[in-house]
Amino acid sequence: MTYRYKVAVVFLLGFFIDCVNIFMSAVALPSIASQLQVSSASVAWVANAYILGLTLAIPVSTWLAARLGNRQLLCASMLLFSAAALLCGLAESFLFLVSWRLLQGMAGGLLIPLGQALTFNLFQGRQRARISTLVMVVALLAPALSPTLGGAIVDQSSWRWVFLASLPLSLLAAGLSWCWINSDPGPVPARPDLRGLLLVSAALGSLLLGLSLYGSGYPAYQALLGLGAGLLFAEGYRRHCRRCPVPIIDLHLLKNPRLGLSVTIYYAIPGIFTGVNLLSLFFLQDQLHLSAQHSGMFMLLYAAGALLAMLACGRWYNRAGAARLFAIALVLHSVGIATLCAVDSASDQPLMMLAYLLMGLGGGAGANTAQTTALLDFDGADTHKASVIWNINRQMAFSLGAALLLMLYNLLLGYRGATGAYHLSLLLAAVAGLLPLLTLNRLPLPEASHAPLDR
Repeated sequence: MTYRYKVAVVFLLGFFIDCVNIFMSAVALPSIASQLQVSSASVAWVANAYILGLTLAIPVSTWLAARLGNRQLLCASMLLFSAAALLCGLAESFLFLVSWRLLQGMAGGLLIPLGQALTFNLFQGRQRARISTLVMVVALLAPALSPTLGGAIVDQSSWRWVFLASLPLSLLAAGLSWCWINSDPGPVPARPDLRGLLLVSAALGSLLLGLSLYGSGYPAYQALLGLGAGLLFAEGYRRHCRRCPVPIIDLHLLKNPRLGLSVTIYYAIPGIFTGVNLLSLFFLQDQLHLSAQHSGMFMLLYAAGALLAMLACGRWYNRAGAARLFAIALVLHSVGIATLCAVDSASDQPLMMLAYLLMGLGGGAGANTAQTTALLDFDGADTHKASVIWNINRQMAFSLGAALLLMLYNLLLGYRGATGAYHLSLLLAAVAGLLPLLTLNRLPLPEASHAPLDR
């Protein structure tokens, strides 16, 4: 195996572990909420803490790699990830569980952007579109298959084993990193933008706190304070980014139309889907009384649709162009979400199967096209910067999508009951998922988008 494929294997394995870690734990959230006696809005912090950890670590991964070496950092991140997974499985209180999830997110945040940048710099031209397809196979199949496995683990043993199950893979990734990756410590760049990092983390944490409090029985002013603080921190970082010569997240790169639109698409498809799927897991288990394994098995249909869509996009991307594929993906995904609005009882499983198949087709097409398009114009050092933006955005989309849908559901719950609130939340999510259709004209013509692939 050549060196570049060894790097790709390490990155894809770490990426797989990250995806499984997020989505396998999601199916266990109702059980965690019940056993640790916390609300559905509060238990979302099992995911939110992981996202915050990623946000803290992703921007400094390149700087740490330059000081320590690629091999040392990738190996250390997976060892730390393994230790945090063990502590999550042994946690006796919700506070400790959230704390270890934060540590686990920081460990994962060291591997993902560095591995992606190393891989994408080794695969250029048309090969980058092919490696993007492999990335999205992992990004969509791992979340699709892990809820079924996670549900079986929860039903047969305990939610704790959902976290412990990742230990063999993370230890394998640590070993492969040490054996396969060159050390290659480069010239140490300037000190990371710690002020910017704190502003970004404070903005995300405050927004998630405000969303989780709003509609969950807490006084409205507490939620509004959190949301207001998040917006103030975000504006503070925007101003800071304009003055800082080397910002921790270079927002100027978002002016690139391909990266900017791909970021938006990720909120509209994978982000919204994360919230829809989490809401469905609570509805199916708490209201329709399906088992954790049964409710997780619908993701197998999502996987089938996603695989078909990814294969088609990998074949037709250069011919059809990103704008056309994005439009098809957005429509299919929103139609799938709208189909769930007709689900009232456990006998409506054919509708649920159709809905997840359609969401899989739209999710596979949208996420694969976004992954290919986002980094199309970048190489060298800019690939690292764009990779930081892309990976932080990916995790923020998951977290904000889940928090927003749970907030909306909790707000509607007092007016419509569980089933009515579930249906209306999904309908609003389906409409929101179509909004990026209005911005597709920002993309260059298909002929122009082919040029970077032919370099």
